[in-house]
Amino acid sequence: MARVSLQNLTKTYAGGYLRAVDGLNVDIADGEFLVLVGPSGCGKSTALRMIAGLEDITDGAVWIGDQFVNDVHPKDRDIAMVFQNYALYPHMSVFDNIAFALQISQMPRSEIDARVREAARILELTDYLKRRPGHLSGGQRQRVAMGRAIVRNPSVFLMDEPLSNLDAKLRVQMRAEIHSLQHRLGVTTIYVTHDQTEAMTMGDRVALLKDGVLQQVDRPTDIYNRPANTFVAAFIGSPTMNLYHAAIDGGPTLKLGSSDIRIPQSVFDARPGLSRYKGKPLIAGIRPEDIGDAATAPQRDPSRELTAKVELFEDLGSDTLVHLGVDAQAAEVRSSDSLDEIKSNDAKGRCIARFTAKSEVAIDQTVTVQLDTERLHFFDAETGEAIWT
Repeated sequence: MARVSLQNLTKTYAGGYLRAVDGLNVDIADGEFLVLVGPSGCGKSTALRMIAGLEDITDGAVWIGDQFVNDVHPKDRDIAMVFQNYALYPHMSVFDNIAFALQISQMPRSEIDARVREAARILELTDYLKRRPGHLSGGQRQRVAMGRAIVRNPSVFLMDEPLSNLDAKLRVQMRAEIHSLQHRLGVTTIYVTHDQTEAMTMGDRVALLKDGVLQQVDRPTDIYNRPANTFVAAFIGSPTMNLYHAAIDGGPTLKLGSSDIRIPQSVFDARPGLSRYKGKPLIAGIRPEDIGDAATAPQRDPSRELTAKVELFEDLGSDTLVHLGVDAQAAEVRSSDSLDEIKSNDAKGRCIARFTAKSEVAIDQTVTVQLDTERLHFFDAETGEAIWT
């Protein structure tokens, strides 16, 4: 096992005009599970390939343990990589696929056999060692790819979207198995995904990239509850956070379109910098789970309510996602792919709320929603940076 340090890691293409990774600085502790996440084209796979030695480094440094590895050949970096497409040899048995790297290194046959059978036991592949990949399910092929990495006893696991080819149910099962396996083995792991649910459920820490630039690296709960900027706030969480242009008056009241929402003093106590924004424009955010049906609330509070029109609802059984049109101007968050605009059908701001199963809604119905104002988020209107101190 070993720690991994990325110091000002940079990758440019097209003669320096395109920066796929721009000054990435992250330290991954010995035995830590770090997830690199972000939209397509953000540079996460490029960063992983530079760590593996499969991509040349334009600038910066990669350290694995105490070794500077920029110019070290991939096979000598003591890493094992699991690819998106599994990269199994179709003409070989499961045993030979797992053992291949050990056979190439001319390890004694008895040790190869012991390592392969131990990996197969851990991954529940013992009964499949004589089969070929074409006779396995997607989940079993993924386990074989994991087994090939495990038998090498590497210092670092690198995983590049290993679950993207699996169906939704199998992805849930496999991410739990990978998470459990990594903690049992205690191997430092860097895992790349575009799926923020995978990132939040698997990683000890999550590093979110946009256009090659690190936006935030933190524990899943912290990146969710204290997003560094509007991009992080909009990317992390499903459904996404509702973001609106707003202002605070001296009340203190949040001016959200035509609605006035009372802000409790505890919010200002937690965010001392918010007092500087009184009378100034800002961006206010609130997650769908912090917006409820006022009709079913244990206690009504008109100072935290606003009216909205139901445009769509998704009945999930345990709760209902309700898409609402509200009188507020939605904030725009630019990702590397597109401009994410939350607009309703009649050009009002789109709001997504999570109602309990007790709520009964219908399209075009006017409802009153109640906000958990303790859970409001605030961002600078120009920079998009979170407002705290």
